[in-house]
Amino acid sequence: MHITIYQPKVVVLGAGSLFFGRQVIWQMVHSEYLNKGTLSLVDTDENRLKRLVKLARMVVEANNVDLKIEGSTNRKDVLKDADFVVLSFAKDTVKYRGIDCEISEKYGIRMCSGDTIGPGGIFRAMRELPEIMRCARDIEEICPEAWVINYINPSTIHGIALKRYAPKLKTFALCDSHHMPHKKVIYAERAGIIGNKSEYTEEIDRKFDLRIAGVNHFTWLLKAEYEGRDVLSKIAESLKRSAETETVGGDTGAKALFNDAISYQLFDIFGFVPTCTAHTKEYVPYWQGLGKLEDEIPPLSIWETEDRYKRHEEMWQQIDGFLNSEIPIEEYMTSFGPDHATDIIENMVGGLGKTFYINTLNQGAVTNMNDDAFLELLCEVNMDGVKPVHVGEMPRGIRGMQELVLDTHELTAEAIVEGDHKKLRRAMLTDPLVNSIADADQIISELLELEKDIIPKHWYTKSLV
Repeated sequence: MHITIYQPKVVVLGAGSLFFGRQVIWQMVHSEYLNKGTLSLVDTDENRLKRLVKLARMVVEANNVDLKIEGSTNRKDVLKDADFVVLSFAKDTVKYRGIDCEISEKYGIRMCSGDTIGPGGIFRAMRELPEIMRCARDIEEICPEAWVINYINPSTIHGIALKRYAPKLKTFALCDSHHMPHKKVIYAERAGIIGNKSEYTEEIDRKFDLRIAGVNHFTWLLKAEYEGRDVLSKIAESLKRSAETETVGGDTGAKALFNDAISYQLFDIFGFVPTCTAHTKEYVPYWQGLGKLEDEIPPLSIWETEDRYKRHEEMWQQIDGFLNSEIPIEEYMTSFGPDHATDIIENMVGGLGKTFYINTLNQGAVTNMNDDAFLELLCEVNMDGVKPVHVGEMPRGIRGMQELVLDTHELTAEAIVEGDHKKLRRAMLTDPLVNSIADADQIISELLELEKDIIPKHWYTKSLV
């Protein structure tokens, strides 16, 4: 196959965010569509940046490709001529998510992740969105034609803000939970189409029709057909069987507990399977521990701050192992794999015609929701833009919950960008996990006090109510 030589420049803002930073190096080196371009790594932590830049150059040399590696603590130094800018930063996120979850638990709100819904989602956006908008302004000035990919939670809030307040930029948002084709492989196994992932082929992929849709982290499998035959109930039965021993994903800790059992319970109620249960269980009130009777599944476990610190430290130890040759650099390419964002970039650069799940404007894909509803949808995506694939109607019950979550996210985006105290309070009191006006006001007050070293100063210049 003839390959057109392309030299894309990909800028990663927040390269020290290891969940993405390690994978982007792998993909940029591995892909014949990307490895003659430029990878620019940006992080405000100079020590982390130096380690990632050194690692990237070692991987490039070991694989004998022409990829140019740049590094800077100042994004303005490397944004010129960028084709893609990936936003992937989060300052002290483990610490602050821990604070969010601890304070919320005091007032009866249980969050196992605390980064997209509830007080945790609102306050993570309070911390990250102002910097995202500053990035947008720099991109508008320096590389206005670049594609801007938000990879920072809460993905919907940030995606809405970029669309609404930086409309001249070409933007979409991502979450790695629906990385294709890996998501389809999981459901093909559950449906009994294949015995294991090694049996999955392009022919099976063509015959297996999935439709997943919803607000990010609150998405649902609305259609699953293989050769025209409905296999949704088989997927649900698989979840029921594995409920005691297995979770979808690979996460550990609070986000992984009881995921299959919860998935099946939600299927039993609504007739459709949640596709991001590690987060979805946090969006609904059923496992908040508020009922008078004891439920079959216990209330959500809380985000485990110390365990997360340990996981991050282990990842840096692995990076340092490559840097000091304790781990041969040749093993890097077998230690990692493709990433959702860079898969999409490769597809756009190479014109490969693949479809991916992307957070973007609905544009009629879900027929009974607004065209400007910001949803996670299967999309055709190329250098000309993002086009969602038709879904059909969002089922009643699920649709109502979707709209409430969207209202919360939209109010949050407006409150933060506009610096509006009343809208912040309104967003908190619209949130599906909040049950008390007095508690909501106190949560806002306590989190503003505990996070005043990172929340923008204008939030402290006038009264909240």
